[in-house]
Amino acid sequence: MLLIGEQRGRTCRGPHRRAVLQAGASSVLGLALPDLLRARAAGEVAAPAKAVILLWLWGGPSQLDTFDPKPNAPLEFRGPFGTVPTRIPGVRFCELFPKLAGLSDTFSLVRTLVSQSNDHGIAGTIGLTGSGAGGTGLDGKPLPGSPRPALGSVVAKAISVASRERKRPEGSLHPFFVVGGKLHQGKKPIIGEGGGVLGAAWDPFRLEYDPASGTKVPALQLPKELTPERMADRQKLLTAFGQIEARAAEVHATGQLDAYRTRALAMLTSPNAAGAFDLSKEKPALADRYGRTRFGQSCLLARRLVESGVPFVQVNWSDHVEAEEDSGDGGWDHHYRNFQIMQDRHAAWLDQSVAALLADLKDRGLLDTTLVLAVGEFGREPRVNDKAGREHWPGCYSALLAGGGVRGGRVVGTSDAKAAHPADTPLTPADLNATVLQQVGLTSEQVTGLGLAPAGRPIDELL
Repeated sequence: MLLIGEQRGRTCRGPHRRAVLQAGASSVLGLALPDLLRARAAGEVAAPAKAVILLWLWGGPSQLDTFDPKPNAPLEFRGPFGTVPTRIPGVRFCELFPKLAGLSDTFSLVRTLVSQSNDHGIAGTIGLTGSGAGGTGLDGKPLPGSPRPALGSVVAKAISVASRERKRPEGSLHPFFVVGGKLHQGKKPIIGEGGGVLGAAWDPFRLEYDPASGTKVPALQLPKELTPERMADRQKLLTAFGQIEARAAEVHATGQLDAYRTRALAMLTSPNAAGAFDLSKEKPALADRYGRTRFGQSCLLARRLVESGVPFVQVNWSDHVEAEEDSGDGGWDHHYRNFQIMQDRHAAWLDQSVAALLADLKDRGLLDTTLVLAVGEFGREPRVNDKAGREHWPGCYSALLAGGGVRGGRVVGTSDAKAAHPADTPLTPADLNATVLQQVGLTSEQVTGLGLAPAGRPIDELL
């Protein structure tokens, strides 16, 4: 089911390391960024990943209660859950993740991520962009500097530069989608979900999935009299973009936003493109396998978008960091009742949906060329608090990566006895982002060519 505004209706492995280094050196030898990216698009220069799916676990999952349990730690640190063996010798997960434990040879883990802030707003900006510049915390005070573009915006622009000389079919899908509402904490929006200095044309096109009503397109709040059957009238659709035009005046980027609007209109009136949003086209048994939750069906929607040629899809677990009990919408910010929420909802949903996504991509021959990254903005404090919860903890947390040239069955980094700090190999969100950019074919020279200062280093231990 596809919901637009208030109306419902149906709508019609990669190169070895030496090869990667040689491709990176080519810009020094005289092949400029656009030339190199066009060569990549034509198949003359290979890149392991053609698409990226970022599963953004907003609120900060606990590393101890997911993929880095510490069964030998005192109870006030390890919590009440046991562990389960994986397909990686000597590696165990929290017992609430049996499906992912059984697929652990198809993905790898980073267990020693370190962020620079325990504020959701700042840490969220760091996670999404690789830098805290311009980020705004709960106190409302922005950090110095201009916000970097979202990782998805960088990939989208790079891919679009590569394909500029090839005629885009009318109604082609936007290169960067976010499935989920705008991220916020305490009703304060998070900086770093858009194009930033690259321009508003590289903001994501946003979809939302609601279990009761299906896929929604928030940008189009159509008048009630404009039914889906009349969507072909583009002139009437123009009225649905008042919000986008207001943003144009705000950021003084009318030309870029006009291009964005034109692309969106063409996309939404193209039966083939709009069909990618319609989950009713999937077999019910497959939809059941993902789980009939917002996150599960959003993961299924991400697979449909990648299968339709979208190079970057971000799936937001929730809009707000808080759980439902704390006036949120199911985020991972479990200061209270962490273990109850994990056991009743979050662990089961994450285990089922990510396992289904990886298996589905593999069955369709897409996993080798689709990089899947599941991560939050930080982890949780090792010591359990007096409310059976865990506080914010940027000192050590985990990420899961699969496909797109990432080898399966690896664990990078070892945390200390309480998963409080890295015992070795400390890594950052900027390193994760650099790894993604390398796997889609971008080196530090090419990132510089986009007007961005390179940040982080690719995590070669994963590749």
